[in-house]
Amino acid sequence: MLGPVILAASRSDKMRRFVSAAPGTKQVVDRFIAGETVDQVVPIVEDAADKGLEVTLDVVGEDITTPAQAEAARDAYLELVDRLKDLGLGTRAEMSVKLSMFGQALEGGHELALANVRPVVEAAAAIGTTVTLDAEDHTTLDSMFAIHEELRKDFPETGCVIQSYLFRTEDDARRLAAAGSRVRIVKGAYKEPASVAYQDKAEIDKAYVRITRILMEGEGYPMIGSHDPRLIAIAQELGRQAGRKLDEYEFQMLYGIRSDEHIRLAAEGHRMRVYTAYGTDWYGYFMRRLAEKPANLLFFGRSILTKG
Repeated sequence: MLGPVILAASRSDKMRRFVSAAPGTKQVVDRFIAGETVDQVVPIVEDAADKGLEVTLDVVGEDITTPAQAEAARDAYLELVDRLKDLGLGTRAEMSVKLSMFGQALEGGHELALANVRPVVEAAAAIGTTVTLDAEDHTTLDSMFAIHEELRKDFPETGCVIQSYLFRTEDDARRLAAAGSRVRIVKGAYKEPASVAYQDKAEIDKAYVRITRILMEGEGYPMIGSHDPRLIAIAQELGRQAGRKLDEYEFQMLYGIRSDEHIRLAAEGHRMRVYTAYGTDWYGYFMRRLAEKPANLLFFGRSILTKG
């Protein structure tokens, strides 16, 4: 099982230095990270819009150790909102945020994260878009869901993410699948203990299908986060069974992965959103992408071996 090993490496400073210095790293990082600055990511949003795609933008960086860093993360998202407004791209791009970036793990972190994320959600709403709260490890979820509930009082389109590998998620899905909600379902990319999460891929996939059915049969707006052709086909069938029109749910995939499938689904009339990460603190995000799919790790390994 390479996934848990890679996830452990994502928290290692020694491994961070090694990966950052490896000669093939930039080639692979560029595949998954759209750039380091807003200026670099804007053309990607424009290109996606031209192709009939939508995006969700993630400013990467989770290693927040001070309130000042959390405020800087808030300001980075506010800068992004300003650029989207100036370019008239607000309706084509939403934002995804990790509350760890907004200070959730610091002392008084729940209140700090809420205070920092609220102006971002407010600014997004002002330009016609919204924010989705990403799920992180299971210890953070009660805080994330509480912040999500609080934000929805004023900004009801605020979305959240649930993870099929966690035992709790079917109950969370039933609670969240209410009118007006926006819920992204993913498999999950954090190392979790067997006491709270399925460890077997087949069980994770089965849970994913059960949860997708709950969302499709609910009154909210499901967002299907997967690159798995079988799960995508199942989601389409569950949508049909639930009587949903193609614009009553959407698919989401990562920037740099299965780009041809992005175009195919959009051409079929589906809403297709590309999860697009950018920023300088790319390491943790990058390592989770490797952990999720062994082919990504093989691609990285080949790149290192062929660069000198």
